[in-house]
Amino acid sequence: MRVVLLGAISILPALAQADEKAEAIEKRLADSSQYLASDELEGRGIGTKGIDLAADYIARQFGALGLKTDLFDGGPFQGFTLTTSAKPGQHNRLSLVGAAAGDGQSSETVELRLDQDFSPMVASGDGRFDLPLVFVGYGITAEKEGYDDYAGVDAEGKAAVILRHEPQQNDPESVFDGTKDSEYAPFHVKISNAFDHGAAGIVFCTDQFEIGKGVQQNRRRWQKALDRLGVEHEKFKEVEDPTLEQIESQRQRIEELMRQVETLSKRLASQYDPVLPFRAMSDGADPRPGCPVVHCRRAVLDRIFTAALGSDLTTLERQIDEGPAPRSRELGGWRAVGQTEVLRETAAVKNVVAVLPGEGPLAKENVVIGAHYDHVGFGRQDSAVSDERTVYNGADDNASGVAVMIEVARSLAEREEKLLRSVVFIAFTAEERGLLGSAHYVNHPPIPLGNTVAMLNLDMVGRLRDDKLTVFGSGTAPSFGALLDRTSQDYDLALTKKPSGFGPSDHTSFYTKEAPVMHFFTGTHEDLHRPSDDFEKLNVPGMRRVGQMIADVAVALANAQQRPQYVAPDPPR
Repeated sequence: MRVVLLGAISILPALAQADEKAEAIEKRLADSSQYLASDELEGRGIGTKGIDLAADYIARQFGALGLKTDLFDGGPFQGFTLTTSAKPGQHNRLSLVGAAAGDGQSSETVELRLDQDFSPMVASGDGRFDLPLVFVGYGITAEKEGYDDYAGVDAEGKAAVILRHEPQQNDPESVFDGTKDSEYAPFHVKISNAFDHGAAGIVFCTDQFEIGKGVQQNRRRWQKALDRLGVEHEKFKEVEDPTLEQIESQRQRIEELMRQVETLSKRLASQYDPVLPFRAMSDGADPRPGCPVVHCRRAVLDRIFTAALGSDLTTLERQIDEGPAPRSRELGGWRAVGQTEVLRETAAVKNVVAVLPGEGPLAKENVVIGAHYDHVGFGRQDSAVSDERTVYNGADDNASGVAVMIEVARSLAEREEKLLRSVVFIAFTAEERGLLGSAHYVNHPPIPLGNTVAMLNLDMVGRLRDDKLTVFGSGTAPSFGALLDRTSQDYDLALTKKPSGFGPSDHTSFYTKEAPVMHFFTGTHEDLHRPSDDFEKLNVPGMRRVGQMIADVAVALANAQQRPQYVAPDPPR
């Protein structure tokens, strides 16, 4: 009994020391997240003073830990400019001009009406243009599917006419993700591929399948409104000797139903061959100087296709679907002539980057640990509440991730033994605008991106409930599953592993560059993108446990003799 008592007594100081350490960690986590989520920082929105205060705070924290913070002209800030708003200017015009006839006649010119026959798109560059036209089908280059709309056709210096979506949209067995939109469908993917093939401009056109789908959906709504009108009329006919009140009530009801029919009728008519509005493109693409990007109605382009190819767009789409097999070709003699003007407001933004150098032959390789520090400021149109002057503090999204990242940096920097690989800590900007900060980093890396062996992303790690932690990207390297199981057990975390490396956070930017990734996430909640996402709702002890696990994962990756092997799971949906 005496031996047992002595053993228990000897453990007490260690337990007390552990409690003191946990208390100190939690205080630092609380201090960081409370400051980052304070009203003073104005929701860390792009263009606010608060986001710069946040960047300065993070840089000071990195510097105080002794991290290397001189990668960008001697400082920690990787600056760039992004567009905060855009609208069409006054100078937008487009004509389709055919070749002059050999008998001296003037060339045929089709003048397009702005917002009726064509519209500029938000990704358009500015300037005048006069470009030959080439049809490139759906504008897809898909190596693994064995399909390339640019094969056998030269798009260099031309305006590429591109259909929206992809072939065989009504075929569940299609190689393009069946009846779902594939990874090749988004505007920005098609734009990037067109520029990769040398296109100097882009003319988008809605595919016939999409038009037919829109017409059918709206026709059903219109037909139901007509049926309701007929039922109401027949029902009232059965009323014998209606009173004046009944007649007036019926008249008002019929007028309301007729208004609904008229509204739905106009909506149905608008689906037959719509021109997309300027802001229809919401998936993000960087404009290229002088490169027009417009959308045109099919009826206008059909005239050109019939004159140049003797075939209309519907026929060409059907032929492409039969393969699928490209039917790309030049629209001989036809040119797009005009001007596009998009007025943009911009803001200077910056990632905050610091490095904990490794030691030894693997020191040139690195593990990236990142968390975005921006939020939505005073709110925006797609936020859940519309009051523009209410501060959206974003305590969980993502003050929590930044606070945990800083604490992980502290844990690794204070180790007595140096890590074999370096660790790069990045506070990303403009994640809420479409992963723009992380995209800028991977496209302009201060350290060769091939040296990054893995990326750990912390986004919304502040609401641990029932010990449940989700990690996305567990399947992006064969070794990740066992590593996560082992480290999560040490902190009594109930782990859910998601294999895909794609998702709506900054790890996706690295995964698309073939880096294995893990994205740590304690779950969504009703306060997401609401002013109610405040510090008081954070689970700070939970943040400590998650952070300690992530630090263990980082050490294991940094000290492993072999770098994790990249694996590509299923493509994104």
